[in-house]
Amino acid sequence: MRRHLVPAALLLPLTLLLAACGGNSAADTAGARTDGKGSLTLNVGDQKGGSEAVLRAAGELKNLNYKIKWSTFTSGPPLLEAVNAKAVDIGGVGNTPPVFAAGAGSKVSVVAAWHGTSKGEAILVPKDSSLRRPEELKGRSIAVAQGSSAHFQLIASLKEAGLKLSDVKVKYLQPADALAAFTGGKVDAWAVWDPYTSQVLDTKQGRILTDGDGVVNGLSFQVAAPSALKDTKKAAAIKDYLERLRRAQDWVYRHPGAWAKVWAKDTGLPYQVALASVKRTNASRIAVAVDKPLIASEQRIADTFTELKLIPGKVDFAAFVDTRFNGELPPSTTTPRVYKDS
Repeated sequence: MRRHLVPAALLLPLTLLLAACGGNSAADTAGARTDGKGSLTLNVGDQKGGSEAVLRAAGELKNLNYKIKWSTFTSGPPLLEAVNAKAVDIGGVGNTPPVFAAGAGSKVSVVAAWHGTSKGEAILVPKDSSLRRPEELKGRSIAVAQGSSAHFQLIASLKEAGLKLSDVKVKYLQPADALAAFTGGKVDAWAVWDPYTSQVLDTKQGRILTDGDGVVNGLSFQVAAPSALKDTKKAAAIKDYLERLRRAQDWVYRHPGAWAKVWAKDTGLPYQVALASVKRTNASRIAVAVDKPLIASEQRIADTFTELKLIPGKVDFAAFVDTRFNGELPPSTTTPRVYKDS
């Protein structure tokens, strides 16, 4: 029997959305776990189904000569607030939260990056919609989470189609409300990200009108507190932690099914939705350098939101990066991996 797409089925994955920028969510420290041993503790901000889960699944939490204390956040912005407050030393977010943190003058530094496909960032339309091309969105209503990566993807996709944001009727809705509006016929389209994209496709309640691949940068980050980076011992632990994350991402590419099982269990996603999202998005990510093209790409996002008056003033994104952990990593423009079924 085919499952029906209902809000409850999508509320749980809201905790793992690295690209989300809305909401006023705080950390969940209840039952926080600690890994490793030693006198040094690295405080790591995470999101459900994120760094801790993938490191554990890949066997990368073994032989730690420092402790990792995990704090779980429901989205990127509150995680970066904790970094700014020095409550967290490092944490993972998508491509948009650092832009808003920079706009707020937060004390944060992007220290590592991954480049993946943006096929999971999509503008969805109902399966029976008459819309076939992005150009046909003019005058139509579109749901999107304000300030999210999907918000920027919507702006960029409209620009590719020769349209402006003012050419469409934007409905600023968080995913649960957007889902209800989308399935209830209250909006013509929904700009969103994986795993929501995979969920809608799996239930056959919608289809992709256009996606963000080649339109948005597909970057995700680890962001650290400058105070932690100034601590020699913590900086060494951060270096080791990042190397473990990079190896874990390689493991995801080699074992998409195994990671999908872990991710589904950790988040409540149906396995087939998790697997589709892994193959479309997660497994494509490759570790890249925090370099000038990356900074320029993020600067364009910042400038776009400044123009929309969602960020109060000009942001110099270059002031919010630390390149010391680049090593021999390839440039940020390196083509993401493409997962192919054997």
